[in-house]
Amino acid sequence: MKKFYLLLCLASLLGHFSIGAKASEPNENHTNTQVAPGDYRWVVEGFDWGPAVNKVILSLEESVKDVTASEFQVFATRSLEGAEIQAESASGTRSVVYAYVSDENGNRLAEGRHITLVLSVSPAMPLGSPFQYTRINNRGANYWVDYKMTILHHNTGKVWNNSKGKIMPLVDQYDLSKTFQYGNGLSMSYASFAPKDIKSKVPLIIWLHGGGEGGNDPTTALLGNKAANYASPEIQVLFGGAYVLAPQAPTFWMQAADGMTRGKDNDIYNEAVFALIQDYVAKNPNIDTKRIYVGGCSNGGYMSLKLILEHPDYFAGAYISALAYSNEFVSDAQVQKIKNVPMWFIHAKDDGTTKPDDTIVPLYQRLKQAGAKNVILSYYDNVTDITGFYGGENYRYNGHWSWIYSHANTARTDLDGSPVMVNGRPVTIMEWLAAQKKK
Repeated sequence: MKKFYLLLCLASLLGHFSIGAKASEPNENHTNTQVAPGDYRWVVEGFDWGPAVNKVILSLEESVKDVTASEFQVFATRSLEGAEIQAESASGTRSVVYAYVSDENGNRLAEGRHITLVLSVSPAMPLGSPFQYTRINNRGANYWVDYKMTILHHNTGKVWNNSKGKIMPLVDQYDLSKTFQYGNGLSMSYASFAPKDIKSKVPLIIWLHGGGEGGNDPTTALLGNKAANYASPEIQVLFGGAYVLAPQAPTFWMQAADGMTRGKDNDIYNEAVFALIQDYVAKNPNIDTKRIYVGGCSNGGYMSLKLILEHPDYFAGAYISALAYSNEFVSDAQVQKIKNVPMWFIHAKDDGTTKPDDTIVPLYQRLKQAGAKNVILSYYDNVTDITGFYGGENYRYNGHWSWIYSHANTARTDLDGSPVMVNGRPVTIMEWLAAQKKK
């Protein structure tokens, strides 16, 4: 019913304005002129809570110098074959908060033949998301929806409804074209980023996604929880440039031969993903093999710890959030084996999915008791809005989403609340990671 109402409103608006002429200045020569709908490109970026369509770029027939945001209205629809999307998340209007003249990629210009509309986004606005978490073929995961928009310019009645694809600013810097072959004709997708203009060997940052980002499209692994941010200039500069590798499990990292494992049984992917890492390092000789870092969240946190347990001498450091590996399945001998690997864990007390008392809290204590000198736990009461846009400390995300503090590089403290120090100064998690190097 809501979608019908929106279409009715759009039809009414289109009938009210003369295409190609300003409504306030009727032009007899244009009264019956039919102007073809315009082209647009939509922009997807990662935010703390996940991806959002935060801009739309409109193509023009002539150059313009000025544009007014209030003259535009944006209608959006979301659909996914095989899944039901609730009405309020399936269609509606998007708020335009700003507009400017740009090039075809959304870069601002003094004069140009494109207009970029900046759209309002928030963690409580599912209509803005290009992803839908749902169960398809008996597996819950994030899937790209069919995202469509119709944009109306009130003053002229001009309409844009012909999509020319999407732009993903950070994701588009990754190579998404390759797969790794393993086993008996099996393949694993992955995304990779190579820094430019490097003058010496640089580190490798490995990111292992959560349980909802498996499949064969690594864009979901990069956008599901803002992991593309490891290629951002803000993080890259801390490492002097770094390769980034984001493997993607065909299903989920914790899949065992029978069901799901939390460490008791072996998973089916750790050998394959380690082989992929080795293959990638071998093919990129500018990677500093003394500075290979592995991290991930939830399912990916499980796999990060699994790789360290299996190959403790390979990694220079780890950054793990919302660890899903159960402490009870880590033996005392394994604790001794990994106690010298630098590891920074992030978790929230109210994480009801990977409960800290079953996972990281006892494991951290055991590592410390075993003599670990460089193991850190940033332990938050809740996961809150770090931007301040949505309520700051008073806005609470799902307690499982502690990876927010990793991707945004805001984790700074150990379990006792003391700042983490490197060379006598306090550091963030990524600054700490960049300082880790195998002897």
